[in-house]
Amino acid sequence: MATLQTLNFDNSFVRLASCLFTPVKPQALVQPFFIHANPQVAKLLELDYSAEELVRYFSGADPLPNSQPLAMTYSGHQFGMYNPQLGDGRGLLLGEVVNQQGERWDIHLKGAGKTPYSRFGDGRAVLRSSIREYLCGEAMHGLGIRSTRALCLIGSKEPVQREKIETAATIVRVADSHIRFGHFEWLFHNQEKLLPSFADYVINRHYPACRQADKPYAALLIAIVERTATMIANWQLVGFAHGVMNTDNFSITGSTFDYGPYGFLDSYQPSFICNHSDTSGRYAWNQQPSIGLWNLNALAYALSPLIAKNDIIDALQNYEKVLLAHYYQGIKAKLGLTTDHDDDNNLAFDFLDILMKNHMDYTRSFRALSYSGKEDKFCALRDDCIDRERFDNWFKQYQQRLSLETQSDEQRQQQMQAVNPKYILRNYLAQIAIDKAEHGDYSEIDILLKLLQQPYAEHPEFERYANTPPDWGQHLEISCSS
Repeated sequence: MATLQTLNFDNSFVRLASCLFTPVKPQALVQPFFIHANPQVAKLLELDYSAEELVRYFSGADPLPNSQPLAMTYSGHQFGMYNPQLGDGRGLLLGEVVNQQGERWDIHLKGAGKTPYSRFGDGRAVLRSSIREYLCGEAMHGLGIRSTRALCLIGSKEPVQREKIETAATIVRVADSHIRFGHFEWLFHNQEKLLPSFADYVINRHYPACRQADKPYAALLIAIVERTATMIANWQLVGFAHGVMNTDNFSITGSTFDYGPYGFLDSYQPSFICNHSDTSGRYAWNQQPSIGLWNLNALAYALSPLIAKNDIIDALQNYEKVLLAHYYQGIKAKLGLTTDHDDDNNLAFDFLDILMKNHMDYTRSFRALSYSGKEDKFCALRDDCIDRERFDNWFKQYQQRLSLETQSDEQRQQQMQAVNPKYILRNYLAQIAIDKAEHGDYSEIDILLKLLQQPYAEHPEFERYANTPPDWGQHLEISCSS
């Protein structure tokens, strides 16, 4: 095991062209203190740590040995409008740690203070948003979705002005990459001559198989398209809404990135908008598949000097195929269907329509269905339904379909419960953790982290965490403020 003083850093990004980043030292937090650490992420890094050391190195008090902190340069489309100059305005890539398995992990300090890209911001993250990101990265990982995660949370007494006075915090993000679609967009508009070498860097680090392709850059785009399509299909299957699907918030590895005003579906409303700032609904839950393709088109345009037009078209056409194939496979698994029959998709969409028209909870409904048997004359989910006649008709069709499966009820139920989570990070649960943390009680963070790491398990002692939101938690406003 390594310590924070002996982590095996191999900082490749800092060896790229200097225009791609600016070296910046973190600004020390005022009166920092330890809040929480994630042992699972520490294990990923093969790290042995103490709370005191985490505060020392991730509050900005002392430089982390062998790190080379830098703020990345990139641009991006924000709500459909191109912003030519973005970059890391409140976070620093400290470096890249390589574990004994040869896995390379970016260590990123969010809330590290001002950088040349902060514009009018203070470079800080607040406790509220840091807790939300800390928990959601782990929630997505627990759901089996590629995601950034976090090593620890550090709090402080430093006041920060947002809609109200809050306190500053840092979160140590761990990711397979911090390279965004926006990196390629910035190079295309500003340093086109560097596009080939940067694409080579991405291929060598993240997609080495593309080196063997006849057209490596076209193969790279195909790989990113497929990863992105799979990511968004997974979002739709678990009812996750990102909220800020700007191109600078999209990772080139297909990992969910930059958790801000996200939300999980409570009642099934496809037009759900989780970001209070998204007044047009551009990033509504049901718009995410189309926005994923929109963002890939922006990336493809930035790569156009390297890839022939026909190859770009072919790559982008893969998106819908991959997304739909993954989604249909996933929705069938959520219903416990392992064989293929013509009406399976209609059966699934009829169920979703029932959920929508009866304002039923997305996660709880699929989970409740997983407890039913082939011969059951009654499903507990019926009690949540206003139009019970329609539900009864659907449930009869569903049981008839299940009769074509060869699995036992027990086998099917186990398989369904392995893909239908009991616990998700509902906004009201995150808010309870935030409210307690603002009063110095971090116990809720600990409980939620453990639940979210195993969201498919029953955890009978924590049954209340699977409940639908109380009245006060049904319409919480979450914005881009951080």
